[in-house]
Amino acid sequence: MKKIMALSMAAVMALSMAGCGSKPAADTAAAAEASADTTAAQAEDTTAAESEAAASASGKKYVINTDTTFAPFEFENDKGEMVGIDLDILKAVAEDQGFEYEVIPVGFSAAVTALEAGECDGVIAGMSITDERAAKYDFSEPYYDSGVGMAVLQGSDITSYDQLKGQNVAAKIGTEGCTFAESIADQYGFEVTQFESSSDMYQAVLGGEAVACFEDYPVIGYEISRGLGLTLPTPMEKGSSYGFATLKGANPELVEMFNKGLENIKASGKYDEILSTYIAK
Repeated sequence: MKKIMALSMAAVMALSMAGCGSKPAADTAAAAEASADTTAAQAEDTTAAESEAAASASGKKYVINTDTTFAPFEFENDKGEMVGIDLDILKAVAEDQGFEYEVIPVGFSAAVTALEAGECDGVIAGMSITDERAAKYDFSEPYYDSGVGMAVLQGSDITSYDQLKGQNVAAKIGTEGCTFAESIADQYGFEVTQFESSSDMYQAVLGGEAVACFEDYPVIGYEISRGLGLTLPTPMEKGSSYGFATLKGANPELVEMFNKGLENIKASGKYDEILSTYIAK
């Protein structure tokens, strides 16, 4: 009887050990299967998102508004063609992502007004990404980090903001330079006159209507390098980044394609090639 009981207990223990030994293997297999399913699902989601964006863009021609004069980002060359960093980046991104577009130069203020009215699909115009704008627009990833410079007439004795007290300075509506000028106007006691175009703003300084102007640094630097009779007496102030904008929620696939295309042209070296065409290092 004792022998029978001992054999029975041994059998039960053997079955128990076999069960315990097989459980981790089953759990490992299940975990591996679950992990594979998750990875596959993520890949499917990514593919689905890309397919959805491609489908949304298929057969559609996007209307993109831009500024008229904001060299070197957009301006008219000697042949009457609109060229510049923004337009070259947009072209490279569109070619990379395979979508069609039409650029309409209308001026910065008119461009954002048209965007909010649904008269265009996007704006690329050296547009600074700010919290206020991000509440109304969907921005791409930054495609250029800018800054602000103060320019004065060549030969001027102004070398600091303190010397602007009681004076009139010029700035272009909607630019980072204008935002910065207004932010320090009370501190240094000067008045800001806003202009619709960069050329009118420069002319105000050249003609003596203003003692200085505040402009996005790469823009004023480009103009000075081409012979504009101004100079930059102070160091560059750190500014915001530029982004491509669409009306919030209106064209998510366009923002997605812009971001992907921007990533690709940076990786290929095309982005650096575009910048070096307009901004000397």
